[in-house]
Amino acid sequence: MTAVELVEVGPRDGLQNEKTVLSVEQKIELIVRALDAGVRRVEAVSFVNPARVPQMAGAEDVMAGLPRDRGASYIGLVLNRRGLDRALAAAVDEVNVVVVSTEEFSRRNQGCSVDEGIAAAVDIVRDARAAGLFATVTVAASFGCPFSGEVDPAHIGRILARVAEAEPSEIAIADTIGVGVPAQVRTLAEVATANAPGVPQRWHFHNTRNTGYANALTALETGAAALDASIGGFGGCPFAPAATGNIASEDLIYALDRSGVRTGVDMGRLVDAAGWLGSALGEDVPALLGRAGGFPRALE
Repeated sequence: MTAVELVEVGPRDGLQNEKTVLSVEQKIELIVRALDAGVRRVEAVSFVNPARVPQMAGAEDVMAGLPRDRGASYIGLVLNRRGLDRALAAAVDEVNVVVVSTEEFSRRNQGCSVDEGIAAAVDIVRDARAAGLFATVTVAASFGCPFSGEVDPAHIGRILARVAEAEPSEIAIADTIGVGVPAQVRTLAEVATANAPGVPQRWHFHNTRNTGYANALTALETGAAALDASIGGFGGCPFAPAATGNIASEDLIYALDRSGVRTGVDMGRLVDAAGWLGSALGEDVPALLGRAGGFPRALE
């Protein structure tokens, strides 16, 4: 039986584009609900400037309130050296540093060029690894950019080759705006294997055009070690126009369970967490809209 790891990104990517800002206590409860479902890797916080992304304020307080006896690995997103310093002080288990693949998006998202972003990522990975942390490099907008359009896979390969020199624990290929299709997943998997050989691959999909789940299953076929998803399908990038939510954790687990793929995650508890999160945000749950049929809950 195949196995893959679910990385729950709802507490970070799921919340960062929502109008309602959850309290520290609510963010902690969301993470604990994910743990109760069996999730063991959670992108819990983002060490970004809260003036730019107010939904991510209170990262240190969230980390201080999380249970440390559940066998969970808590990930902090960092974009620069200041972010890494905060992450280290907050005692994260992992860091995820983002390199945006295109110039305009990189400047809007991180205030730097692609080359500057790569250089920062290399330094952050090396320092994080030296501190004993698991370090991921995510290449954002790998499938397409909201400003410059198509992204050449060879360009992604060159970025991966450069960041691979820092020996990251993992690379993540992100379809930040949800434009990808399975054929691109296969191409980028080959590119990643060629340019970052031996580095485990994690994949991050949005469902803007309803291809996210097909892409995730395709990534699994190419050897994905981990797949990102967000409880309820919430999410989006504040700096990417019209990008909708992530693939939903509960729907991804449904597809994986019925495909004979082991994750150790309880879909029913994720469904409950999605309902709780929708109530907390005062919004409909994207992944549950229009879901009138299907198996009764007892068979889920």
